[in-house]
Amino acid sequence: MGLSEVLRPMSRFNSFKRTQVILQHLGMSKHTDSEPEVFLERTGCAGVITLNRPKVLNSLNLSMIRRIYSQLKKWEQEPETSLIIIKGAGGKAFCAGGDIKAISEAGKAKQKLAQDFFKEEYTLNSAIGTCKKPFVSLIHGVTMGGGVGLSVHGHFRVATEKTLFAMPETAIGLFPDVGGGYFLPRLSGKLGYFLALTGFRLKGRDVQKGGIATHFVDSDKLPMLEKDLLALKSPSKENVAEVLDTYHKKVFEKMSPTSLKITLRQIMEGSSKSLQEVLIMEYRLSQACLRGHDFYEGVRAVLIEKDQNPKWKPAKLEEITDEFLNDCFKSLGSDDLKF
Repeated sequence: MGLSEVLRPMSRFNSFKRTQVILQHLGMSKHTDSEPEVFLERTGCAGVITLNRPKVLNSLNLSMIRRIYSQLKKWEQEPETSLIIIKGAGGKAFCAGGDIKAISEAGKAKQKLAQDFFKEEYTLNSAIGTCKKPFVSLIHGVTMGGGVGLSVHGHFRVATEKTLFAMPETAIGLFPDVGGGYFLPRLSGKLGYFLALTGFRLKGRDVQKGGIATHFVDSDKLPMLEKDLLALKSPSKENVAEVLDTYHKKVFEKMSPTSLKITLRQIMEGSSKSLQEVLIMEYRLSQACLRGHDFYEGVRAVLIEKDQNPKWKPAKLEEITDEFLNDCFKSLGSDDLKF
């Protein structure tokens, strides 16, 4: 139930009672659930932050902000804490943003808590951006608004196929805050401007391709990735990057190296060709794939035997020669496609 639904039948109560409800939704009164709203744990050499409000997509309230900030500062000073990981509970969201309904009601009631929320949220964003220890955000599921602020300023952001990113603030009369004015204009091209003005949602791998995430990992690999990170002994940023790169590259290696090389050149050459010229080129490439090994192996692994374990030949990008690639693109003579 949203805050407005809670407050509607309370109009006959006094302002004190309304304030108590606002406090509860902002996380400033005693938490009634059996579990805390955020877990802050030391595991090995890592400090692990788990946002724990899955019923509301781990939306962020002031109590959570204060607890995270305080613990983050402590971990930064502890020599035995070398790594910080933040994630969301429940599987559906990392963090869908700040508890906006509660903030709105507090603002209407002229409660200072609304001002405090933004002030302390932005202070936490800054602390994450200046954290001296490797900071890894596992942004699995919905990651919007305040959830972006908890992750995008850290060193490493790991997206999965279920990641859903957006900065939708303009739809509610706000603006892309939590440092949006910093990270959005620094995305490639004008992507950040587009995301800021439209609230457009990026999904899955596009979150990494767009520069929001630094790495992409299949969601079923997250537990093993986290285990490997926790097993590190006093890791540097380079050590953490090596682990993340290993998982990121394993996803990439599902693709045929031959197909990747062909596709890159296809797209580059296609940018200056007419539709008919592109179709002639693509017919040549289709025949090259039929002459080769990987097309048949890919169909076997994905569609027939479904073991999802293709054995590519060649197995590495560096094994594909320019001579081979040129042969794929060369004219078929009288067998070329004609219009």
